[in-house]
Amino acid sequence: MTQISRSKGISGSARLDLLVSLLLIAAAIALPFMVDSRYVLGQIVLALFYATIASQWNLLFGFAGVFSLAQMAMFAFGGYVTAMICFYFGWNVWAALLPGALATVVFSLVVGLACLRLTGVYVALLTLAIAQTMYLLIVTDTECFTMVGSICRQFTGGAVGFARFGDLGTRALLKGQWLVGNYAIIATLFTVTMIVTYVIVKSPIGLAFKALKDNPGYAVARGVNRFQAQLLVFGISAFFTGLAGGFYAAHFQAIGPGILSMSQLMFIIAITVVGGVGTFWGPLVGTIVLVGADELMREMGEFRTLGLGLIIALSILLMPKGLVGRVGDLVRWLRHRNAAGPKTKLQENRAAAGE
Repeated sequence: MTQISRSKGISGSARLDLLVSLLLIAAAIALPFMVDSRYVLGQIVLALFYATIASQWNLLFGFAGVFSLAQMAMFAFGGYVTAMICFYFGWNVWAALLPGALATVVFSLVVGLACLRLTGVYVALLTLAIAQTMYLLIVTDTECFTMVGSICRQFTGGAVGFARFGDLGTRALLKGQWLVGNYAIIATLFTVTMIVTYVIVKSPIGLAFKALKDNPGYAVARGVNRFQAQLLVFGISAFFTGLAGGFYAAHFQAIGPGILSMSQLMFIIAITVVGGVGTFWGPLVGTIVLVGADELMREMGEFRTLGLGLIIALSILLMPKGLVGRVGDLVRWLRHRNAAGPKTKLQENRAAAGE
């Protein structure tokens, strides 16, 4: 009986996820026809990048328990490698995206190997140090690597970065509607990322990640290889994060060290926390809430940051599991109440009959 009820619960959850997915896909298709403002559509594209990065940080920390602070470094690495391949070798952006993502995987494995014997806050400190070192190496790169006309360019682009190295081809193909084309591409990237993440989370590999997060000692005793699992989740997360970085560079036709700022990293973490760490839909919900709130407070000047901080603080205090976690608790409570209702009524009838 228990196994049957569990299977029903799992299938019910899968059906709910499928229904939500179909609704979101329908909304994503309809969105360009409903939004006339180029600014709003541009902000939606940016929000999709945030949601993609947050979903992969959630996979890394929320599901696998690896508290890495190098997520924006992975994002920047993928963007820089894509831009540098196009700039130095003259490749088309589409041809450079996959090498950029694979290079990010290699970079993540190096980071993962450095973190193998560390846990918790020590992983966070080491990965943060790696990200900050990457930032310093870029901004302090002042040596001339090549001459572009009469301008001396640094290998990493220095504090200026790279610009106008290529785009996704939508400007030439769609002319004035190029932003809609880019939106469709980035929305597809986000959709594919979420599908792959869902499959991983629901697979035996995902169960191994969760086991290592919840009880590492027990998971290792049951045969889960912590080192292999940690490297695997680093690699998977880095691939999609680096790929998103390449698309980001191509969309904006520029990439610079500003992407590695601490504020960007904190915003990604805040998105995941507000939406719900360890929940599948948390990063998307958190992105909608925080990006939407940030836009609504755009004219508030210095109170804009204060307002975002207040939202994050209230979310942590009132909803430790995030918005999705709170909604999940509410749904379970309603199911329990509905299931207990008939039983309670039957007991009342028996009591009235003197049984």
